[in-house]
Amino acid sequence: MALRSGIYIVPTDRWYIERTVWLIAGFVLITATTLAALVQPLWVLFVIATGIASIVVSLTGFCMVGNILYRLGFKPMLADSARPNFYFLRTDSWYLERRIYIAVGINISVASVLSLVHSPWWLSFTAFVGVAMVWFAATGFCIMANGLYWLGAEPRLAPRGRPSPLDPGATRTAAAESS
Repeated sequence: MALRSGIYIVPTDRWYIERTVWLIAGFVLITATTLAALVQPLWVLFVIATGIASIVVSLTGFCMVGNILYRLGFKPMLADSARPNFYFLRTDSWYLERRIYIAVGINISVASVLSLVHSPWWLSFTAFVGVAMVWFAATGFCIMANGLYWLGAEPRLAPRGRPSPLDPGATRTAAAESS
C-alpha cells in the first residue's frame, strides 16, 4: 500500500444497503451507549453485539441487517454477485470498506468490555463511533475511512465519475457515462 493524499467520500446520491447499515448501526451505538451510561451498564451488551456483528460481516460477508434491507428493496453496492438470493458483502479482498467493518467491530467491542471492567468513561469512545457512523452515512465522510485511504487502502465505493481501481467493471461504466 502506497501513501496517498486527498479526501475519500463514499457516494451519497442514494441510500444503498451498506450506507443504511452504517446509519442503523450508528443509531444502535448511540442509543445503547446512552442507556448504558444513564440507566444500566449492561445496555453495553448491545454495543458488543453490534461490534461482533460488524466483525462477522467483515470475515464472512453475512449481514443480518443487510439481508432485511435487501428484502425491503434496498440495492447493494458491495454485494457478492455469486449469492444473488441473499445479501453478502464481497470478501474477495481486504478493500477499505471491509477494513472499516473489522476495525469498528474490534474497537467498539474492546471499549465496551473496558467500560464494564475498568471505567464507564470508555462509553465516550463508543458514543463517538456511533456519532461518526451516523455522520458517515449522512455525509459520506469518515475519519477512519480517510485514515485508511491515506495509508493506501483501496476503496470499492467510488464517488460518481471516479471508478474504483478494484472494480474493473466500474471503469467501463464510468467511461460509458462520461461519453
